[in-house]
Amino acid sequence: MRVIQWATGGVGRAAIEGILLHPDLELVGCWVHSDSKHGMDVGEILGIDPIGVAATSSVDEILAMDADAVVYAPLMPNRDEVAALLRSGKNVVTPVGWFYPGESDGEVLGAACAEGGTTLHGTGINPGGITELHPLMFSALSSAVTFVRGEEFSDIRTYNAPDVVRHIMMFGGKPEEAMGGPMLGLLSGGFIQSVRMCVDALGFAAEPRVRTSQEVAVATAPIDSPIGVIEPGHVAGQRFVWEAFVGETCVVQVAVNWLMGEENLDPPWEFGPQGERFEVEVQGDPSCTVTIKGWQPDTVEEGLERNPGVTATAFHCVNSIPYVVAAEPGIKTYLDLPLVAGRAHPDLR
Repeated sequence: MRVIQWATGGVGRAAIEGILLHPDLELVGCWVHSDSKHGMDVGEILGIDPIGVAATSSVDEILAMDADAVVYAPLMPNRDEVAALLRSGKNVVTPVGWFYPGESDGEVLGAACAEGGTTLHGTGINPGGITELHPLMFSALSSAVTFVRGEEFSDIRTYNAPDVVRHIMMFGGKPEEAMGGPMLGLLSGGFIQSVRMCVDALGFAAEPRVRTSQEVAVATAPIDSPIGVIEPGHVAGQRFVWEAFVGETCVVQVAVNWLMGEENLDPPWEFGPQGERFEVEVQGDPSCTVTIKGWQPDTVEEGLERNPGVTATAFHCVNSIPYVVAAEPGIKTYLDLPLVAGRAHPDLR
């Protein structure tokens, strides 16, 4: 299957690695935002040997290219771009949205799929895995489910996107800036879809509105970080929560905990004895709590070099491509596709 990579940020670069290793996939194109990368060999962009594929900053070139699928991984999603890709006859797999789209996006993108005979699938890790796929998967082992949860506990110092951390996530800023900033709205676009997928799949009679909340922790002493020193009184931790309720009973919860380490915080938030992790909880008969390790780096330095959470996000997209290409046209979620699996190491095939 012929694959195009759209954007070469952290997820995009990792996706290219995955495409090159996947026995059923061939990288044939790459869109880049920067004109300075136009014409560069993709291997040069990744810092590896040339691979014979030139990057382009021309959307028209990408739309005209012969390909089966696009891994669409820009910093911010653009529905018009995705619709154009779908209409051009290319299936789209993306970690930046449309995990369980609402009516408005569903109509526009569904029509684009119908016109192009193509499929759109939103996937990833968080959202796109921990917050809906995994709670639903583990709920299959329970009866009379009353509550599911997907939650992240991460040291945000390992996320190598300093402009995003400083100016969009608003770390290092004043608490009122973070509380009034764009992050809750940006995150809600994906995580509310996660909550609604769980509500619908499990059959909860939940209120239509998903309740959201945001809390911040501030530094009590200077904190060294990759974005510079976090001064006392400035934002060094954030927690976002999305919840669905049946009456006064919370039935689905999705949460994100991002800390600049565990020292010198007010409130004194910690990851707890289990450290950084992802958690999935199902309350029912029987109940279970699953702790997932390995998707966070062991050190800040390792995370800045190659963050396993970023690579897991990318590889989930890449491994989905054969299943998405084989699917009937339309918007396909986890509820519509078969089990997605990775592929064996080249030395073991």
